Amino acid sequence: MRNLKNWLVVVLLVSTSIIFGQTKLTGTLVDETNQPLPGAAVVLQGTTSGTSSDFDGKFTLETKVSNGTIVVSFVGYETKSFTFSGSKDFGTISLKPSAQALSEIVITATSFAIDRKTPVAVSTIKADVIENKLGSQEFPEILKSTPGVYATKEGGGFGDGGLTLRGFNSENVAVLINGVPVNDMENGRVYWSNWAGLSDVTSAMQVQRGLGASKVAVPSIGGTVNILTKTTDVEKGGNVFTALGNDNYLKTGVTLSTGLLDSGFAVTVAASKTTGDGYVDGTEFKGMSYFINISKQLSENHKIAITSFGAPQRHGQRQNKSSIATYRNAQSGIKFNPDWGYKNGQVVHVEDNFYHKSQTSLNDYWTISDKSSLSTALYASWGTGGGGGTAGDIGLFNQYRIGGSDQPMDLDKIVALNEANGALGAISYLRASRNDHSWYGALSTFKTELNDHLDLIAGIDLRTYTGNHFSEVTDLLGADYALGNANVNNPNAILKVGDKRDYHNDGKVGWAGLFTQLEYNKEDFNAFISAAASNTSYQRIDYFNYLDSDPLQKTDKYNFGGYSIKGGANYNFTATQNVFANIGYFEKAPLFNAVFLNYDNEHINANATNEKIFSAELGYGLRGEKFAANINIYRTQWNDRSFTKAFQGETFAGSGVNTTYFVNLTGINALHQGIEFDFTYKPSTKFTATGMLSLGDWKWDSNVENVQVFDEQQQPVGNPYNLYIKGLRVGGSAQTTAALGFDYELMEKTHFTVDYNYYADLYARYSPDGRNDSTLTQQPWKMPDYGTFDASIRYGFKIGDLDATVIGRMNNVFNTQYIPVAQDGSGQGQLGDTDYIAPSSSEAAVVWFGFGRTFNVSAKIKF
Repeated sequence: MRNLKNWLVVVLLVSTSIIFGQTKLTGTLVDETNQPLPGAAVVLQGTTSGTSSDFDGKFTLETKVSNGTIVVSFVGYETKSFTFSGSKDFGTISLKPSAQALSEIVITATSFAIDRKTPVAVSTIKADVIENKLGSQEFPEILKSTPGVYATKEGGGFGDGGLTLRGFNSENVAVLINGVPVNDMENGRVYWSNWAGLSDVTSAMQVQRGLGASKVAVPSIGGTVNILTKTTDVEKGGNVFTALGNDNYLKTGVTLSTGLLDSGFAVTVAASKTTGDGYVDGTEFKGMSYFINISKQLSENHKIAITSFGAPQRHGQRQNKSSIATYRNAQSGIKFNPDWGYKNGQVVHVEDNFYHKSQTSLNDYWTISDKSSLSTALYASWGTGGGGGTAGDIGLFNQYRIGGSDQPMDLDKIVALNEANGALGAISYLRASRNDHSWYGALSTFKTELNDHLDLIAGIDLRTYTGNHFSEVTDLLGADYALGNANVNNPNAILKVGDKRDYHNDGKVGWAGLFTQLEYNKEDFNAFISAAASNTSYQRIDYFNYLDSDPLQKTDKYNFGGYSIKGGANYNFTATQNVFANIGYFEKAPLFNAVFLNYDNEHINANATNEKIFSAELGYGLRGEKFAANINIYRTQWNDRSFTKAFQGETFAGSGVNTTYFVNLTGINALHQGIEFDFTYKPSTKFTATGMLSLGDWKWDSNVENVQVFDEQQQPVGNPYNLYIKGLRVGGSAQTTAALGFDYELMEKTHFTVDYNYYADLYARYSPDGRNDSTLTQQPWKMPDYGTFDASIRYGFKIGDLDATVIGRMNNVFNTQYIPVAQDGSGQGQLGDTDYIAPSSSEAAVVWFGFGRTFNVSAKIKF
């Protein structure tokens, strides 16, 4: 009996120690506007034990330690520490934005704006908003409720979305991923299909309008989009998810994280697969995405990380716009696509896109001392792929349809023609335009405190890029071969599938930049002045137009300098109010095609002029307990926008000789100015309202007269060329946009969200360089205003000890019919691609209709 009593005492003591040894720590994390911070890290100091906050910013950490310190952190925000003794509810913890908190992403600290400190107009979209609202939309569309942004699906193919910012297209909007520029180094464009899977691993997406906070010399005339990917999760675990949607949309994915190991290593990997038929006819797609981050804490002051990600995909496209009447008469209505067909009963994407662009970086962050740090990124990007199209007698593809002109192409008829042509080769066939590239870069930033209030930042930005451009045969459509006469080194070539045709050249681009910035920070006042200088070199190698023995096959290198200088200040004149101002001037080197004219190595514009940009902005911010708002006005003067125009034929100069003529149009100016407002209102813990209004006034600001025209020998010929565009509205982007959204917590972890977006003062795209007739004074076609409603519901619940989430989304709830993209006249393409041909009207325009009602349902389980 005595032994039994002793055992009972032991059991009681052990049980008591276990019960009382379980310390439970809880709290809710919010940002500076009282919005939840989901995914924030909560770590027990001195251990690898930790957790992360849920969708509502709430966290629970259970530990056997009875007292200690927890460390709370979130990407782009300050880190806070809290002590505890026994179980504790920390209540609401508010984190403020901080550049220092970005060190793990290394170079991002040079380009991420901090609220109430960095003097720029900025909007930040966090991971929870992306997960809740994006669904099966295009990645840029998550920004559509941001002031100054106009995001579209373009032709409607997977990843074909487009984005303009303050009326500037992607050539003039810098896009950075973890601070690394990704705009194409030859043409400046951003191809969002290369990053179609990036939304799965994005932790935050920030839009800086105007000059932006980046110290690197990037072409941010309209602004900067900075995408921050996941780093390494502090907590061991992961998630699996799947999503279903209209038109057989299916997406599945998984994320796995080791958490921070005792060895100092941490690994996070993610992968997904997406397939579907596409909303538009003939736009079936298949995509993959992958992401891996491996980090190692070398010491308390030194950390390295390797990150690699990519999103290989292939999808059918709708490249060609059609008239409004064509859509109305088509059997498929607004889904009509003229660019696909059938062969042997199988769908063939005559126009398609296939690409895989990977990006890998080695990031090193070193805290040298209490005052100095050095961050460095070495990165490499390889791309392979292109877009499909037609070759040979291309008229046959539109001539042979399975029924009327609104039906798919009948490729079997072309197969029969080619087979009947026998030994004479293909009459018509399919090809692809390839744009493979290799890109290597280094970006290093040094920061030191000069005194208590003044910091010096300096760095170097090096890049080298080679683009390999060629056209290749992809499908001979029943023929044994096709004839090719474009290669002077192999005339009368017999072309098989995979052989190069039409053109083959390399574009080589080099970039060397230096940047420096002084930052002054004292209590409620922050100011900066920065300068950057860069040299861009271009070289072209043409393997088809010149013999291998011809020295003209490889050009010299042509160098163009650029620079920028900008400054700004922010003053927090109360605990809740601030004002800011910025001003800047920079010169941007001309693009590759402005130097090498007519796609050869002889017509070289070695004296191409820099584009010159002046920008100024003034803003006010309010951060109340329940209401937060921003308002800003801006003015951007864009001078010496260059167009290079070629004329083919005998009539222009009146010489009677069929030749090519060139004119280099400089002195073309544009003025973009406007006012932007956005707000967040949270009257209770359950309800949040958001909204914005953007009023733009974007016009071409000058005529150009008496410009000399030159022939192929660079000799002046003919009459001068004139351009009459002053006062014309900039096309391709809604100059008035507005948004209003509501989020209501129906019950714990269950939210219902509604968003309305409105677009007005939207003018069709057109080509200013074709307005050479002084009698054509009318504006481009003003497209109808439109608005759409989106809605989503998010439900969080438990499956055992696992957190699970189901989200249902519906876009364009009321199935509104609208036109987001149009081309004035009968031309096709982007700004500068075609002449202004027909009067501005809905009958003359060709368009892409927007999507009707679509839906998406996703489920995620975290473990």
